[in-house]
Amino acid sequence: MTTKTLLTIGQYRALDEPAGVRYELDQGELLVTPSPAPRHNIICGHLYSRLDAWVRQHDLGQVFYEVDVRLGEDTVRRPDLIFIRRERIEDVDLDQVPLPIAPDLVIEVVSKHDQPDDLILKVHQYLRAGVRSVWLMYGKTREAYHYTPEAPQPAVLNADHGDRLEEPAMLPGFSLPFSEILP
Repeated sequence: MTTKTLLTIGQYRALDEPAGVRYELDQGELLVTPSPAPRHNIICGHLYSRLDAWVRQHDLGQVFYEVDVRLGEDTVRRPDLIFIRRERIEDVDLDQVPLPIAPDLVIEVVSKHDQPDDLILKVHQYLRAGVRSVWLMYGKTREAYHYTPEAPQPAVLNADHGDRLEEPAMLPGFSLPFSEILP
């Protein structure tokens, strides 16, 4: 019988990440993932620049990329992009790692190393922690899956059909065509 060594949040914080490796903590278990491919970074860069510009222009909150967020006592995830509304981020210590609050919006750009079961687990962890909206974006298929706590099944959007990333309740007026962020 194999036993796992589980880490606390404090032990996780004390880890040194080697170059090219990303850590996450899933119910105490340390997860190690390799760096993403260039396509992933291009998509994340386009998303971040457009979303951050809109959020700053309208003083809606803060957009972060590749930041650890605490989702529970023993779970830390590092989404590709997150948005936290202004009224929720104002009193948060931005030097604290991981961030102690769940984001309002999470965007994950799916990489070739991501496994479907792991992605669904992450989506459920995000939603259980209080995230209001989760987007899984697939660059190769040019599709996005939009999850919310209210809908049992995700909405599937496609860049080739003119679909857009929109979050009217959190990001009023923001509308980004998927085709503009995909290489």
